[in-house]
Amino acid sequence: MKQKYAIIRDDDQKTLVIREYAELDKEMMSLLCEETYTQDKINTALKEGPQSVINAIRTNNMYPPTLFAQAIAQAITGLLTEGGNQSAELFFDDRDLFNQEVSLPSEELEEEVDVDEEVDVDELLDEAMEDDFEDDKVLKELKSSIQVADDDAPDIDDVV
Repeated sequence: MKQKYAIIRDDDQKTLVIREYAELDKEMMSLLCEETYTQDKINTALKEGPQSVINAIRTNNMYPPTLFAQAIAQAITGLLTEGGNQSAELFFDDRDLFNQEVSLPSEELEEEVDVDEEVDVDELLDEAMEDDFEDDKVLKELKSSIQVADDDAPDIDDVV
Protein backbone atom coordinates (compact mmCIF):
# COMPACT_ATOMS: atom_id res chain seq x y z
CA MET A 1 0.00 0.00 0.00
CA LYS A 2 1.29 3.42 -0.85
CA GLN A 3 1.11 6.15 1.76
CA LYS A 4 1.58 9.89 1.80
CA TYR A 5 2.22 12.15 4.78
CA ALA A 6 1.56 15.86 4.36
CA ILE A 7 3.17 18.03 7.02
CA ILE A 8 1.96 21.63 7.25
CA ARG A 9 3.40 24.35 9.47
CA ASP A 10 0.83 26.96 10.49
CA ASP A 11 2.70 29.91 11.99
CA ASP A 12 -0.50 31.89 12.67
CA GLN A 13 -1.93 29.16 14.92
CA LYS A 14 1.54 28.00 16.10
CA THR A 15 0.65 24.42 15.12
CA LEU A 16 1.98 21.61 13.00
CA VAL A 17 -0.53 19.48 11.11
CA ILE A 18 0.28 15.98 9.86
CA ARG A 19 -2.12 14.29 7.47
CA GLU A 20 -1.82 10.62 6.62
CA TYR A 21 -3.13 9.42 3.26
CA ALA A 22 -3.25 5.92 1.82
CA GLU A 23 -3.85 4.59 -1.66
CA LEU A 24 -7.03 2.60 -1.09
CA ASP A 25 -8.04 2.75 -4.77
CA LYS A 26 -5.68 2.68 -7.71
CA GLU A 27 -3.90 6.05 -7.89
CA MET A 28 -6.36 7.72 -5.48
CA MET A 29 -5.13 8.85 -2.08
CA SER A 30 -7.68 8.85 0.75
CA LEU A 31 -7.28 10.77 3.99
CA LEU A 32 -6.88 8.36 6.90
CA CYS A 33 -5.97 10.63 9.75
CA GLU A 34 -5.12 14.22 10.64
CA GLU A 35 -3.26 15.17 13.81
CA THR A 36 -2.49 18.69 15.04
CA TYR A 37 0.41 19.41 17.38
CA THR A 38 1.54 22.62 19.03
CA GLN A 39 4.85 23.92 17.72
CA ASP A 40 6.05 24.30 21.31
CA LYS A 41 5.58 20.57 21.93
CA ILE A 42 7.44 19.66 18.74
CA ASN A 43 10.25 22.18 19.38
CA THR A 44 10.73 20.72 22.86
CA ALA A 45 10.96 17.24 21.34
CA LEU A 46 13.43 18.51 18.72
CA LYS A 47 15.79 19.61 21.48
CA GLU A 48 15.75 16.10 22.98
CA GLY A 49 16.50 14.33 19.69
CA PRO A 50 14.89 12.54 16.75
CA GLN A 51 13.42 9.71 18.84
CA SER A 52 11.61 12.27 21.00
CA VAL A 53 10.08 13.79 17.86
CA ILE A 54 8.91 10.34 16.77
CA ASN A 55 7.39 9.73 20.20
CA ALA A 56 5.68 13.13 20.11
CA ILE A 57 4.01 12.58 16.72
CA ARG A 58 2.83 9.03 17.36
CA THR A 59 -0.73 8.78 18.64
CA ASN A 60 -3.39 6.09 18.87
CA ASN A 61 -4.73 7.26 15.51
CA MET A 62 -1.43 7.75 13.70
CA TYR A 63 1.42 5.38 14.42
CA PRO A 64 3.74 5.21 11.40
CA PRO A 65 6.34 2.44 11.19
CA THR A 66 9.80 3.38 12.44
CA LEU A 67 11.27 3.77 8.95
CA PHE A 68 8.50 6.20 7.98
CA ALA A 69 8.55 7.97 11.36
CA GLN A 70 12.27 8.69 11.03
CA ALA A 71 11.73 10.35 7.64
CA ILE A 72 8.79 12.34 9.04
CA ALA A 73 10.94 13.49 11.97
CA GLN A 74 13.63 14.68 9.56
CA ALA A 75 11.06 16.57 7.51
CA ILE A 76 9.67 18.20 10.67
CA THR A 77 13.18 19.27 11.66
CA GLY A 78 13.58 20.92 8.26
CA LEU A 79 10.21 22.66 8.50
CA LEU A 80 10.77 24.12 11.95
CA THR A 81 14.23 25.53 11.29
CA GLU A 82 14.44 29.19 10.34
CA GLY A 83 13.79 29.69 6.66
CA GLY A 84 12.19 26.24 6.37
CA ASN A 85 9.33 25.52 4.01
CA GLN A 86 5.72 25.80 5.10
CA SER A 87 4.89 22.23 4.08
CA ALA A 88 6.37 18.92 3.05
CA GLU A 89 4.99 15.79 1.44
CA LEU A 90 6.51 12.36 1.96
CA PHE A 91 5.61 9.32 -0.12
CA PHE A 92 6.15 5.74 1.06
CA ASP A 93 5.43 2.28 -0.24
CA ASP A 94 4.91 -0.56 2.25
CA ARG A 95 6.88 -2.85 -0.04
CA ASP A 96 9.99 -0.94 1.04
CA LEU A 97 9.52 -2.30 4.56
CA PHE A 98 9.47 -5.88 3.32
CA ASN A 99 12.28 -5.52 0.81
CA GLN A 100 14.84 -4.44 3.39
CA GLU A 101 17.38 -7.14 4.01
CA VAL A 102 18.91 -7.71 7.39
CA SER A 103 22.61 -7.77 6.75
CA LEU A 104 24.71 -9.95 9.01
CA PRO A 105 28.45 -10.20 8.59
CA SER A 106 29.31 -13.41 6.77
CA GLU A 107 31.32 -14.72 9.76
CA GLU A 108 28.30 -14.44 12.07
CA LEU A 109 26.09 -16.09 9.48
CA GLU A 110 28.43 -19.06 9.18
CA GLU A 111 28.54 -19.47 12.96
CA GLU A 112 24.75 -19.50 13.27
CA VAL A 113 24.20 -22.15 10.60
CA ASP A 114 25.23 -25.58 11.85
CA VAL A 115 24.43 -28.14 9.18
CA ASP A 116 25.09 -31.85 9.71
CA GLU A 117 25.18 -33.27 6.22
CA GLU A 118 25.51 -36.88 7.39
CA VAL A 119 21.99 -37.13 8.80
CA ASP A 120 20.26 -40.37 7.90
CA VAL A 121 16.57 -39.70 7.46
CA ASP A 122 15.68 -43.36 7.82
CA GLU A 123 17.36 -43.46 11.24
CA LEU A 124 15.37 -40.44 12.38
CA LEU A 125 12.13 -42.03 11.22
CA ASP A 126 12.95 -45.33 12.93
CA GLU A 127 13.65 -43.49 16.21
CA ALA A 128 10.37 -41.63 15.92
CA MET A 129 8.44 -44.85 15.28
CA GLU A 130 9.90 -46.45 18.41
CA ASP A 131 8.07 -43.91 20.55
CA ASP A 132 4.67 -45.08 21.75
CA PHE A 133 2.41 -42.25 20.70
CA GLU A 134 -0.81 -44.14 21.17
CA ASP A 135 -2.07 -45.18 24.53
CA ASP A 136 -4.74 -47.86 24.08
CA LYS A 137 -6.17 -47.10 27.50
CA VAL A 138 -6.98 -43.50 26.51
CA LEU A 139 -8.75 -44.61 23.34
CA LYS A 140 -10.83 -47.23 25.14
CA GLU A 141 -11.92 -44.82 27.87
CA LEU A 142 -12.74 -42.03 25.43
CA LYS A 143 -16.35 -41.00 25.82
CA SER A 144 -17.89 -39.13 22.95
CA SER A 145 -20.95 -36.92 23.24
CA ILE A 146 -21.93 -37.88 19.69
CA GLN A 147 -23.54 -41.26 19.22
CA VAL A 148 -25.16 -42.83 16.20
CA ALA A 149 -28.58 -44.27 16.86
CA ASP A 150 -28.95 -47.90 15.81
CA ASP A 151 -31.88 -47.16 13.54
CA ASP A 152 -30.03 -44.20 11.88
CA ALA A 153 -26.98 -46.22 10.89
CA PRO A 154 -26.45 -46.09 7.12
CA ASP A 155 -27.17 -49.24 5.22
CA ILE A 156 -24.29 -50.37 3.01
CA ASP A 157 -26.65 -50.82 0.06
CA ASP A 158 -27.89 -47.20 0.41
CA VAL A 159 -24.39 -45.74 0.36
CA VAL A 160 -23.20 -47.54 -2.77
